[in-house]
Amino acid sequence: MPDEHVEMTLGERVRGRRERRGLTRAALGGLVGRSADWVKKVERGERQVSSLVMLVHLGRALGCTDVSELLGGGVSLPIDDGGKISHPGVVDLRAAIHAPLFGAAVPAEDVGVLAGRVRQAWEVWHLARDQRTAVASVLPGLISAGHATVRAAEGPEKRRASVILSETYALAQQYAAHVVEPELYWVIVDRARMAAEQADAPVALASAAWIIANGLRVSGHTDEALRMVANAADTLRPQLEGGSDRLRGMFGSLCLHAAVTAAQDGREGDAWRWHGEANRTVKNLPGGYSHEWTAFGAGNVAVHAVTIGADLHTPGVALQQLGETDPATIPSVERRSRLFLDAAKAETARREPAAALQYLRLAYETSPEAVRYTPSGRALATALDRNTTGALSFVAHQLAEDIGVAA
Repeated sequence: MPDEHVEMTLGERVRGRRERRGLTRAALGGLVGRSADWVKKVERGERQVSSLVMLVHLGRALGCTDVSELLGGGVSLPIDDGGKISHPGVVDLRAAIHAPLFGAAVPAEDVGVLAGRVRQAWEVWHLARDQRTAVASVLPGLISAGHATVRAAEGPEKRRASVILSETYALAQQYAAHVVEPELYWVIVDRARMAAEQADAPVALASAAWIIANGLRVSGHTDEALRMVANAADTLRPQLEGGSDRLRGMFGSLCLHAAVTAAQDGREGDAWRWHGEANRTVKNLPGGYSHEWTAFGAGNVAVHAVTIGADLHTPGVALQQLGETDPATIPSVERRSRLFLDAAKAETARREPAAALQYLRLAYETSPEAVRYTPSGRALATALDRNTTGALSFVAHQLAEDIGVAA
């Protein structure tokens, strides 16, 4: 067994720690939701692990206290909590989701009125700098009203109400990502799926696939996530010609989801192929189009190009894509913040701390909560705080304090 030095590969570190803990490949794979063959390929360097979530899972299973123990430096992220912090609105959200089914005092609403309320909540999510705080006060009420409306509606109105309830849970999922316990998160995902199935509409079912795949990807199951969105995209593809803007917008969203998922799994060709299909789709939509809740549009396609470059560990590509992107074309504040965060990751990979700090500050000022409640944002701020030297160390520490991760 080789000694554990910085020069060791990720696979060698995984193998060394696994053997010292007396774990078989099958046992380690079971702890992280993967097969023994997957572990073997990682150990031999035949498969990349670029998902921060999966690195945390591996580190926890192998008894690490920080992901840097597997990576040999670079990104530092304590493994005790996976980089996750909670939000004050979680308590009320949890209560609404676990509310009793009988004797509820919440009245049903007109389906059209409820649809308007959910659409407005999605607008708030995309336009607010502190999106979680902005929607936290309305989400519990929308969930309660949504269930009451579905129960009271009949026929086509019941199916329409189910679509709206699924979109409400899609918003709940965006809010809950990284701030709730896994059990509650998966209840939210499953509720979105059940509502979409009750609606029995192709676009609603495809939207549910997008939601479920988010959950799969965030938990490190990239193969399953990619399969889920690819199947949904294949279902919608024959309907694109003559289909509604909403259908084409959902199809484009699935393509972008597949692109980023493939990039996180190191599949460069698949990532850019899916991104190209999304780019072709957006050109057939009206100028300025943005899907109500996935924010699919020209600006979001540009954001994802930068994300793909960063996730594939090709910082030059990411920064080239950034240079061709106008942030003003991105209507979602949360997505605009992600653009700058991915640029900061790319500059970090190039060992340019000054530029990385500048982009991370831009990401934080664009949307403080989009950075503070995202594990990768917190991890990057932590790493810059710990590793930046000289005059820039003060800048890095100040930014880490603002984000809430200062040592």
